[in-house]
Amino acid sequence: MANPTGQQFEIVRGSARAVVTEVGAGLRAFSINGVPYLETFDADAKPPKGAGQVLLPWPNRTKGAQWVYQGRKQQLEVTEPARGNAIHGLTRHREWTLVEHAESSITFEIEIPARQGWPVPLHARITYVLAPRELTVTHEIRNEGESAIGVGVGTHPYFRIGDVPTDDLTLTLPATRVRAQDPDEQMPYRPEQDVAGTEYDFRAGTLVGQVDLDTAFGGLTLSDDGLHHHVLSHGGQSVDVWTGPDFKWVQVFTPQDLVGRGRAIAIEPMTCPADALNSGTDLIALEPGTSWSGSWGIRVHL
Repeated sequence: MANPTGQQFEIVRGSARAVVTEVGAGLRAFSINGVPYLETFDADAKPPKGAGQVLLPWPNRTKGAQWVYQGRKQQLEVTEPARGNAIHGLTRHREWTLVEHAESSITFEIEIPARQGWPVPLHARITYVLAPRELTVTHEIRNEGESAIGVGVGTHPYFRIGDVPTDDLTLTLPATRVRAQDPDEQMPYRPEQDVAGTEYDFRAGTLVGQVDLDTAFGGLTLSDDGLHHHVLSHGGQSVDVWTGPDFKWVQVFTPQDLVGRGRAIAIEPMTCPADALNSGTDLIALEPGTSWSGSWGIRVHL
């Protein structure tokens, strides 16, 4: 393999361009008219801070890398050694199989076998489709086992609007609930609370430069089109990270030291919050032989 993310696949529609990686089926680049709307990284580099990765069959952390399935303790591999947790699922460092590659779309699939810590096999697909000013991402998960299981999915893209400094962007979220950061804890989030009257109310828009977040937002309000809209804007431009109704959570992360950028912002669509394998919160229930499908996307307004 030539690099940590494997083969690179480009899709194009008009002036819109995206690059998807073989390893992890992650999104490495997205631009329109040559203007980047996604933080990218070199093809021969590891995704910095999870950039663009797909988080499956759970997003974020599982506390202590342990959870209970049908009365039996499951021990996952510890993939966040500093806190002793399992983080961001089982597929982001694996090669996905290319199913179809057209000019403006691409589909990958992967088998997730039963293994230590994960007792039920799954089959997953992901499809990226470009429109002139939009990228749509559709996830499919099928239970290949003989018993039911709850699953989750998330993604980890970092966004930008061309060369506009991250701190000059305005963030607007439709969230009414929040699990704020508590970095001293193994599971670094406080109990869920209402955003009203707190610094976590982004419904009217807040400058990114005024916040420091590694924070899960829930209670997302659906717009009239049946979608959630998480928006970064500057002047007359905006990036609308829309999510379907099953993506009931969004994680916002504002690191200071993203490679090649410094201060950055990730807007991470998630179907469930951290530690959902233990809490059960908003897990997608899959009976044997059944499937789930859900979509999110990036829409650019110029």
